[in-house]
Formats: sequence, structure tokens, C-alpha cells
Amino acid sequence: MIAAMWIRSTTAYRASFAMTTFGSFAATALDFVAILLMFSQVDTLGGYSLPEVAFLYGAAGTAFGLADLALGSMERLGRRVRDGTLDTLLVRPAPVLAQVAADRFALRRLGRITQGVLVLGYAVAVLDLSWTPLKLLMIPLMLLSGGAIFGAVFVAGAAFQFVAQDASEVQNSFTYGGGTLLQYPPTVFAKDLLRGVTFVFPIAFVNWLPALYVLGRPYPLDLPTWVAFAPPLVAAGCCTLAGLAWRAGLRSYRSTGS
Repeated sequence: MIAAMWIRSTTAYRASFAMTTFGSFAATALDFVAILLMFSQVDTLGGYSLPEVAFLYGAAGTAFGLADLALGSMERLGRRVRDGTLDTLLVRPAPVLAQVAADRFALRRLGRITQGVLVLGYAVAVLDLSWTPLKLLMIPLMLLSGGAIFGAVFVAGAAFQFVAQDASEVQNSFTYGGGTLLQYPPTVFAKDLLRGVTFVFPIAFVNWLPALYVLGRPYPLDLPTWVAFAPPLVAAGCCTLAGLAWRAGLRSYRSTGS
């Protein structure tokens, strides 16, 4: 209901909604423009061609966009904790997590998803691959699982704000920063970073590992082939841990004392 209210409010001014959505689309498109400028000077980036990088970019951008649309408002939680307005959500007969996620629901974020889907569609169209049913199935599996993993990061970051309160930028470094990291091939990064985003902060399962299976590329760190099919399990584990962190953070909330 809260999200529907914000959607009605946003679409009441159609010209404004169209311009803000296009603005979101254009802002995210600049990231891909930067990649195109790189390829105007080189033939490959980390051994990957432009269509292959576009495939990674589109998958990461779409997955992140889905999570950002559903849970992007979580970054405002720290402000509610500081000023005590979270109390008003606690007395309503609805889950607090759902209320925080729906607060100021921004439908304009569809621009980010649209841009990611367009780049992904371009990559799928121009890639010279031997497509199989399993590879085609891997694409929606990768997007949905990736969106769930990023969603878990949003929720875990919000849980951290119960303690840190003014930590939205720290949260953004993991959400937006992680999304930017995954736009580029893993071969341009150091192995220590690859180990970190695979075994500690597992965003490599958002697009790198399943996408490398589709592209027929060797896996980083000599991982076995079956890890390409692990994103749903990783997403479930991340969501479970994020849910536990959220419950712990919410139980620790003591209002402002006023």
C-alpha cells in the first residue's frame, strides 16, 4: 500500500516522471559510454571483447537495478534511527522491513533496469556463441539470483545502520560499489580481490561465475564448473543471514529517548 501510494504520487505528474526516469537511464548509461570509450582505444579489456564486457555489464546492471527498485530506500534507515521517526513504523500492523523498503518508493529507478536490459540484449544478439537451453536458462537465473544477493546486501547494510546510524555511505560502497565492480571482467582485478568477492562477500555469484559459464570462459581461482549453478543457493544463504542481521538490529533499537 505504501509503495502504491508513492507510485500514484509519482505518476500524477507524468512529464516529471518521464524526465526523472530518463535522467536515471541517462546517468547509468554514462557508465557504459565510458566502456565504449575504452574500446575505442583497445580491442580487448582483460582479454574480453566488447560484447563479452557488455554481457557482464548488462547482467550486473539489471540485477542491481531490480534490488535497487525494491530495496533502494533502505539507505534512509539511518536517518529514521537518528531522529526517532522509525517509531511510527513500529506501531503499524505491517512488517517494518516492508515499510522501510516502500518508503519513498522511486519508480524512476526503472530507468536503470531498462538500460541494463538493453545492454544485455545487445550482448546476447551480437555474441558469437553456441547457445544451448541451459545457457539461455542461466540468464534469468543469474538476474533473479543476482537481484536477491544485492537485496541481501541492502538489508544487511540497513541492519548495520541500527548500530552506526550515519552509515549510508558505507552501505553504498558495498551496493553501488559492488555493482560497478561487476561491470568489468574479473581478469582486470587482483586475485586477492577475487577471493574476497567469492568467499567473503560473494557478489561474484551475481554475474561473474554464471556469465563465465555462458561465455565459455575459464573460471577465476580455478573453481569447478558447478559453481556457475550455485547463485540460487548463495542468494538463499545471503538472504537468510541478512534477515538474521535485520532482526538483531531491530531488536537492538531503543528509539531516541524523547
